[in-house]
Amino acid sequence: MAKSFPLEIFTPERLFYWGDAEIVICRTLSGEEGFMADHIWGCKLLDIGELRFREKDQKEFRIAAISGGYIDVKERILIFTDTAEWPDAIDVKRAKEKQSHAEAWLAEHSAEDANPGEMALCLQTIRRSKNRIAVASGGTTPKR
Repeated sequence: MAKSFPLEIFTPERLFYWGDAEIVICRTLSGEEGFMADHIWGCKLLDIGELRFREKDQKEFRIAAISGGYIDVKERILIFTDTAEWPDAIDVKRAKEKQSHAEAWLAEHSAEDANPGEMALCLQTIRRSKNRIAVASGGTTPKR
């Protein structure tokens, strides 16, 4: 039995999760990283991706789709993210529609004629949609 620690996951709207975990694995801006009890303290920026954690005394990992934010690692782990969704709460049809719409926009615009902010938002929409679809399907989020 691994040592556990308190884990809290916050979105702007709510406390998404609160409980004891033995390990957290998430995608930071420098790649996938895992955190366990007594990990060195730190604060890292999160990328769009899959968040996996194993609750205390459980064998299976829980998985959620998150969209950026940061992780604060101390005696407990706090995760602050723009959005977090459990696989069964993801509307795959809507995610596919958003992805298709963004890809169509991207096909009609070049980097030279589009506003850089619009282009970044479009690319982010595609990445978030792919992440949500992958998590809902039980698979791993595609790498960048």
